[in-house]
Amino acid sequence: MHLLGLIGNPLGHSRSPELFSQIFRREGVTDWEYRLFPLQNIKDLPGLLEKRTELRGINVTIPYKTEIIPYLDEISAEALEVGAVNTVSIRRNGSHYSLIGYNTDVFGFEELLLSAGAEKSEKALVLGSGGSAKAVCYVLVQYNIPYTIVSRNPQLDQISYEAMDTLTIKTNNLIINTTPQGMHPYIDECPPIPFEYVSPNHTIIDLVYNPEDTLLMKKATNQGASVFNGMLMLQKQAEKAWEFFKQ
Repeated sequence: MHLLGLIGNPLGHSRSPELFSQIFRREGVTDWEYRLFPLQNIKDLPGLLEKRTELRGINVTIPYKTEIIPYLDEISAEALEVGAVNTVSIRRNGSHYSLIGYNTDVFGFEELLLSAGAEKSEKALVLGSGGSAKAVCYVLVQYNIPYTIVSRNPQLDQISYEAMDTLTIKTNNLIINTTPQGMHPYIDECPPIPFEYVSPNHTIIDLVYNPEDTLLMKKATNQGASVFNGMLMLQKQAEKAWEFFKQ
């Protein structure tokens, strides 16, 4: 049996096992399985790999997309440029193993951006500065969409949530939430943006996919904005990850 898995913390919201079960059925493979492996600390990764010798690949989610990089033996050029890894192929030779990192979030978000018809947006606000935000910003650069990162603890050219005003919202017609705010079970949470300035001219993309209709999306819908969740991105990045896992 070949085993795949997801590492991160928390993982209760994840639909990755469901997605990969669909991929396995579609591909007609019966000797692969996908499980969740919540890690309290990235330092627990070597122990997991030594214990579960059947592991052939892992996906990586919050909060380890950047923290995993020092553990890798190889990293794709794209993932290196992004500065985050969400897919790791495990190559084993007896008791030895090597880890090869990729970023399939880039592919997933690009597909979501195109599906939302937002590839020609004038300017974007990226809520959050973690591993997912790095992939989002990488794609925005490819489509020549200027962006500003909004963070609770802004660095350098980033801004705080408190700094957002009428002009900030009106001049950024694409807003992308890369934070876990609003994710199950914290469905009553929402990034603190001034929704009164959101209009029908805005496209709101929330990378959260559980629940499918987040509080952010509901509030933006009330303002007439076009809204999209992160389910398509999750599906597409999983399909791309499978290509690396089965090699």
